[in-house]
Amino acid sequence: MAQKKSHEVDGWLSRPDSGTAVVLIYGSDRGLVSERAKRFSMSTGLDPDDPFSVVKLEASDIDSDPGRLADEANTVSMFGGRRLIWVRNAGAQKGLVSAVKALVETPPRDTVVLIEAGELKKGSPLRSSIEIASAAMALPCYADEGRSLDQLLDSQLQEAGASISLEARQLLKSHLGGDRLASRGEIEKLLLYCAGEKQIDVEDVIASTGDVSGVTGDQVVDAMLQGEYAEMDSRLQRAFASGTAPFSLVSSAMRQFQALSAMRADMDRNGKAAASVVASARPPVFYARKRIIENALGRWTTEALAAALDRLQQAVLATRRRPELAPEIVRQSLLALAVTAARGRG
Repeated sequence: MAQKKSHEVDGWLSRPDSGTAVVLIYGSDRGLVSERAKRFSMSTGLDPDDPFSVVKLEASDIDSDPGRLADEANTVSMFGGRRLIWVRNAGAQKGLVSAVKALVETPPRDTVVLIEAGELKKGSPLRSSIEIASAAMALPCYADEGRSLDQLLDSQLQEAGASISLEARQLLKSHLGGDRLASRGEIEKLLLYCAGEKQIDVEDVIASTGDVSGVTGDQVVDAMLQGEYAEMDSRLQRAFASGTAPFSLVSSAMRQFQALSAMRADMDRNGKAAASVVASARPPVFYARKRIIENALGRWTTEALAAALDRLQQAVLATRRRPELAPEIVRQSLLALAVTAARGRG
């Protein structure tokens, strides 16, 4: 299959296959799509401002004139050498899909076609036509989480010759992830604020960081754990409005419940207090969330945590069967858990 998983994309972009004639970069994180498209264009060695070697088109241009893509792709450069056709804002345009299908069946010799698209569901015509082609590649881009955020942060810290404390890193990451370009800009703003300093601390992050991603998955989950279902629903809607994928919110909830299950088991097995378990947790619980986690351990029994994980797993299966209903499925599941938490609080 001519596709890569999210964690494989950067590796492929560092060593693109020279035999790939059509590259589709798509996903919900439009900033990351744009960044990776620029990175791929640079790997071709072509000047993006040279109109003779790089042709930039809108997907709507091809949709209204499907033959234009093949004409541009098979045009010989005036001065010889390779050419790049860069198509932006692609989606479900029928004319574009038919043009791409024809192109991957007979790939151009000295031209590579780069297509930027938004979110494309599995099985969508454009994505499918690329994934089954031998001379094409589909590269997904989704909102940064965990490891990818750490890699982005570490690379920029290394360039600036700075380091960051663990608590400052956790706080900064809670503000990042909605959009790659926004996240990168927020890190650059922090580094500019701390210019000349070797160590970045929590106070620096608090002073520098704005609300870059709207609402994070942890913020939604925290409200749910505390039984604040009205606040949770408000945060959830804001997260969806900012482009957060429903699956990422379920993933955040599942990770939190798995961590709670391990800590609750430690409490039950060794007779420890919640505060003691949270203090010794690995990875450590961010200091601003310690009280929330301690309270959650008092409300949720081992059985209740297992039932919550089962509910979330059922939600994941339901979103895969009915992706068009994913936001509402996730909302109903998290609201139900928030109600459970509120009862435990009572």
